[in-house]
Amino acid sequence: MTLDKSLIESFVKTTERGAYGASLHRGKNDKIAADKAAVDEMRNELNKIDMKGTVVIGEGEMDDAPMLYINEKVGTNKGDELDIAVDPLEGTNFTAKNLPNALSVLAVTKKGNLLNAPDMYMEKIAIGKNLPNNIIDLDFGVEKNIKLLADAKNVKISDLTACVLKRSRHDSIIKSLNKMNVNIKFITDGDVSAVMSVAYPEKKIDIYLGIGGAPEGVLAAAALKCLNCQMQGRLHFLEIDEKVRAKKLRITDLNKKYNVEDMVKGDVIFCATGVTDGDFVKGIKDQGNYYYSETLSFHLSSKTNTIFKNQSKK
Repeated sequence: MTLDKSLIESFVKTTERGAYGASLHRGKNDKIAADKAAVDEMRNELNKIDMKGTVVIGEGEMDDAPMLYINEKVGTNKGDELDIAVDPLEGTNFTAKNLPNALSVLAVTKKGNLLNAPDMYMEKIAIGKNLPNNIIDLDFGVEKNIKLLADAKNVKISDLTACVLKRSRHDSIIKSLNKMNVNIKFITDGDVSAVMSVAYPEKKIDIYLGIGGAPEGVLAAAALKCLNCQMQGRLHFLEIDEKVRAKKLRITDLNKKYNVEDMVKGDVIFCATGVTDGDFVKGIKDQGNYYYSETLSFHLSSKTNTIFKNQSKK
C-alpha cells in the first residue's frame, strides 16, 4: 500500500513549524527550550492532519512528556493508520550555539512498517548508491568493510573518506581508519544528515561508521531507502534496563542486524527542514510577519526528491 502523495504537503508543514519553533532559540545556549519549542510546534501541526497517527519513534516514553513520546496518538483520528518517526530537533547543540546543520525531521509509513527503535544507541554503517548489495556488514569490522568498499569503487583505500561522530567510543574505529590511511570527516552532532551524505557524491563521503542514536538511525534509513543506498544497524545496549525496554517494544532478537528494508518497510515519506543553514537546506529566515524555510522531502512511491522553499505566516 502506498502513501497518498497529497500527504507530503502536510508533513512538510509539520517539520517547517518544528524548525520555526526551534529557530526562535538559535544562539541562546538553551537547547532544552529549543527542543521543547520544536516539539510543541510539531505536535500542534501533526494533530491537524487527517490520519490515525502513532508516534513509534519519539523522544522517550510517556513519562517524558511534553516530548513527543513513543505510542503517542496524533492526528484527527480520521483517515489512514500511519506510523511516524520524529526528531523535532536534530542538533540541539547546533541550535543553542547557532551552528550549521540543525534540522527538524520526520518519517512516515503505513502502520506497522517502521522499526520501533527505543531511545538508545545503535551501531551504524552506511554507503551510497550503485554498489553491490550486502558488501558491508557490521560483523566484518572496519578494515574488511573499507577494503571491500575500495574494491567495489575501484579506488585506492587512501582515496576513501569516512564520516565519524567525534566521540571517545569511536577511538578504535578511528585508530583502524588512520592505520589504513583513510580520510576522516568528523562531526560533533547530527548523524541523520551525516548518514544521508553518503548518497550525494558531491559531499565526498564514502562511508558512515559509528554508534549514534537508534531513532536517528531509523530516520536516516527512511531517507536512504528513497535514495537507493545501503545501511545496516544494530542496537547497542549500555544497561540491562535498555534490553527490557527493547523487549517491551517487541524486539525479540537483541543482536539482530537491521538493513534498510528491516527498518523501513513499504512506502515512506521523509521530511527535513533546516533550523540553521546546513549541508542540505538553509535555515529559517525571519521576514517580519513571515518566515522562509527550506525542506528536503522524499516520497518513495512518487519518486519525489525535492527541496520545498516556502514563505509562511508566523
